[in-house]
Parts: sequence; C-alpha cells; structure tokens
Amino acid sequence: MEEKIRARVTIIGRVQGVFFRAETKKAATLYGITGWVKNNIDGTVEALFEGNKENVNQVLNWCRKGPPLSHVEKVIELREDYAGEYRSFDIQY
Repeated sequence: MEEKIRARVTIIGRVQGVFFRAETKKAATLYGITGWVKNNIDGTVEALFEGNKENVNQVLNWCRKGPPLSHVEKVIELREDYAGEYRSFDIQY
C-alpha cells in the first residue's frame, strides 16, 4: 500500500505575479495530488499537498524551482498528518 503524506509549504522569493499558483495546480494535478495553493499578503505563496509520498515529493521538488519567471529563494516545509480531506487541487483566492 502506498504511503500517503501531507505537506504544507511556504514558498519565498519572486513567487507572485509569475503564474506560480496556476503552474503549481498543473504540477499537482499531473501527479494526482490534492489540496490548495494561495498567495499570502506578505508576498509568499502557501500550499498544502496531500497524496502518495513519492508524488508529493515530486511536487515539492517542482516548488523549489517554480515556473520560469519565478525566483524561489526558500521553501519552508511542514509535514502534517495525512487527512484525505480534499478531492481536487484548487487555487484559493
């Protein structure tokens, strides 16, 4: 059985106004990850990913690079207990 995990991340750098949320949604959907992504008032992007461990790790690796126009300086990652509460991956506004 695949190990399911949950990761909450805050991405710091030039990550707003560069399609970070839309591209994160594409990456998460590609890997079958559920959860959400949103812009924070402080200029960071926050996301919550749930799914099998290998696929969540793939999306986390993608977040460390981001889309072409972004410049990721740091990714703060917090592991939480898997809850399975999301059916899709959404952009929150």
